[in-house]
Amino acid sequence: MQECPFCKEDIKDISYLESKNFYVIYNIAPVFPGHSLLIPKRHIISIFDLTNEELVELILLGRKAIEILKIALKTDAFNISLQEKEEAGQTIAHLHVHIIPRIKGDLEDPGKWYVKIQNNYEDIIDSCKRPKLNKNEMIEIVNYLKTIIKTNHDR
Repeated sequence: MQECPFCKEDIKDISYLESKNFYVIYNIAPVFPGHSLLIPKRHIISIFDLTNEELVELILLGRKAIEILKIALKTDAFNISLQEKEEAGQTIAHLHVHIIPRIKGDLEDPGKWYVKIQNNYEDIIDSCKRPKLNKNEMIEIVNYLKTIIKTNHDR
């Protein structure tokens, strides 16, 4: 059985936000700049495995991540996606919520987001085919996001 990549100790290296039970990490193969993942620290697969308190914590940390990404990318448009089980497109069997900043013009027809995922046009959605960032690139991005957090800590 393959080790879960979200349960490895070095996941902290690509995390820019953390709460008691969750990390926000930068996606190794971002669909668009800023593409982040909100993941639980403990290994769970389904949103139904969260307690009510953890669910609230997940939402609040997600909102905080969006606030940071809004500043970093100068946008207030986002897609938030959760794929529950393999049939819905979950490729790693560990609960994760995608936070994807959107910028005007990033897709010819932004309303066709889900159709684009479903049909995998131009092979940009399938994470196996998207270009992957190396560890140094990811750490550089995470450090930049952390500077935004430090600069805006009073918000």
